[in-house]
Amino acid sequence: MEFEPRDRAAYLPAADALVCSDLHVGRDETSDVAFRLGEHEDLLERFAALCRRYEPREVVVAGDLLHSFSGLPTGVVETVRALESAAADVGARFVVTPGNHDPMVADLCEGPTPAAYRLDAGDGAAGNGEVGDGSDGDVADARDGNVVQASDGDVDDAGETSIVVAHGHVRPAVDADWYVVGHDHPTLDVEGQRRPCYLHGRGANGAGLLVLPAFSRLPTGVAVNDMTGADFQSPLVDAADSLRPVVRDGAADRTHEFPPLGECRQLL
Repeated sequence: MEFEPRDRAAYLPAADALVCSDLHVGRDETSDVAFRLGEHEDLLERFAALCRRYEPREVVVAGDLLHSFSGLPTGVVETVRALESAAADVGARFVVTPGNHDPMVADLCEGPTPAAYRLDAGDGAAGNGEVGDGSDGDVADARDGNVVQASDGDVDDAGETSIVVAHGHVRPAVDADWYVVGHDHPTLDVEGQRRPCYLHGRGANGAGLLVLPAFSRLPTGVAVNDMTGADFQSPLVDAADSLRPVVRDGAADRTHEFPPLGECRQLL
């Protein structure tokens, strides 16, 4: 499975889908700060820019679209409607697979909100795959213009590949070759600086797994350098050593693919 990491989201060429996770809309308003942090403008500008860049068939939010478990803080509805409009402006279907922060998302969103969503990675027909309820020396640049070929070990990428998007806080009730999830907010600590990272490799039961960083820039994120499978919150991660971090350097327009965590710990 190929993916292009960009600005904390991932574009999947085979499915013509843009996937992001953990927007946590409303975190700004609920934060104990004297001045607002510009959440609405930041989320919308970045999201709209990604939609315009790829003009995908579908945009899928892999959970935790919202931050508050109960109630809708000021500005949340406005932000969600603006995100939906940004997707609609490029003709993209807007889908949300609810996360643990999203008990109200089905009532708020105008589009589908299935527990898991199967992407069509085949002939390009409409997806509609609702499932369920509701230091550079050690780093290799990604191939093909920053498109990463996510493959590891026994994962078979021959022929058509089934891809399911879900938040990742529970195991999806559907089998797939690859799962694309969020939930854990992964970062990689490089020389004392945490950088949002993607993780790809084998997950539970040997299926392919792509873990996205939080799209929101407000969460600190969790440094995965020394984490084992037991340290991850998602049940889809049962071992961490084979997961390969990918860091996108937007300022330099470069994507860096690190060795798997089992090797990476010796380098960082």
